[in-house]
Amino acid sequence: MIRLAQPAELPYLQEIENASGEVFREVGMPEIADDDPMSLEDLAEHEVWVAVGEQGVAVAFIAVGEVDDGIHVHQVSVHPSHARQGIGAALIEHVTRPGRAVTLTTFRDVPWNQPYYERLGFRVVSGTSPGLAAIMSEEASRGLDPATRVAMVLLPAQERS
Repeated sequence: MIRLAQPAELPYLQEIENASGEVFREVGMPEIADDDPMSLEDLAEHEVWVAVGEQGVAVAFIAVGEVDDGIHVHQVSVHPSHARQGIGAALIEHVTRPGRAVTLTTFRDVPWNQPYYERLGFRVVSGTSPGLAAIMSEEASRGLDPATRVAMVLLPAQERS
């Protein structure tokens, strides 16, 4: 089941993000695993959806907002105990809207990043829009190397070729 996050769940969503980031250690990116999760303020400012497990507890979340007339995925995290079950893809599908593109930024060379999103139908953006450029600039200011990052878009169904 996917539903809107409740304010009381936001601290737990930070725990999900931290847990899901641990796999970055396996690809030599401990600084990403150690990075702070989205702040409670940022989570509260975004539209946040949770996937709920059998016990009625959130096992994954997606935080989205409006960027460049589209939906932008600011964060999607799945607890490792529920990884590889299609939950992340279901969350992305849940936030898609007819006639609206979905964008995100991610790592180029991490198997569960750019290659994963390509399997979901996302394509690398050849030139960044003002909103995506601002997001990538903000990421760089937090220490994320722009050479390792990529902006991607999932076009509305009628525009995909």
